[in-house]
Amino acid sequence: MPETVTLQGGHVRLEPLTPDHADGLLRAARESRETYGFTLVPDDPPAMRRYVEEALAEQVTGAALPFAVVDTARGAVVGSTRFLDLDYWSAVPAWPAGRTTPRPAGAPTVAEIGSTWLSASAQRTPCNTEAKLLLLTHAFETWGVLRVTLKTDARNARSRAAIERIGGRFEGIRRAHVRATDGTVRDSAYYSVLQDEWPDVRAALRGRLQGS
Repeated sequence: MPETVTLQGGHVRLEPLTPDHADGLLRAARESRETYGFTLVPDDPPAMRRYVEEALAEQVTGAALPFAVVDTARGAVVGSTRFLDLDYWSAVPAWPAGRTTPRPAGAPTVAEIGSTWLSASAQRTPCNTEAKLLLLTHAFETWGVLRVTLKTDARNARSRAAIERIGGRFEGIRRAHVRATDGTVRDSAYYSVLQDEWPDVRAALRGRLQGS
């Protein structure tokens, strides 16, 4: 499994998720909840503790690497995100052209970024853009992954627009994919960024941050 890591930016810090983050996550989740219609964001202490415990259980198996999102200006936890659906191919293709350093031990071959939510006060700020930049940089430049997947409920126009803004390329709809947070059957909209697309996506994300 990949090693835990803290990813530091100018606006946010992604800290390895621990049970100590539960109270901060709960405070963040109890701000306005108008944008959580399609997203699992617990709003009571037992549910938040279970949320953290389940994320950490997936980390133990090597399937996920969860983070708490900390607004560095406020020093406050403002949400959570994670790498998930990590897959490890037995025969890994070569590094991108020009890379000479060895692939890190335990690095996945492909990854997904998901289970992302931010407090109402952190939305429409640089927090999400920089968090995605930090995660994608780690995935492509430290792990050397071939692909990063991003997906969301097909009905979630807000989330789909956010994925498209950071450079995710739409692939299609997986119908009747999973049970939705509202208890219905969810169709999932799939997006991805591939290794050879990363330089352009990175440049666009940096440009967005500089303009924010």
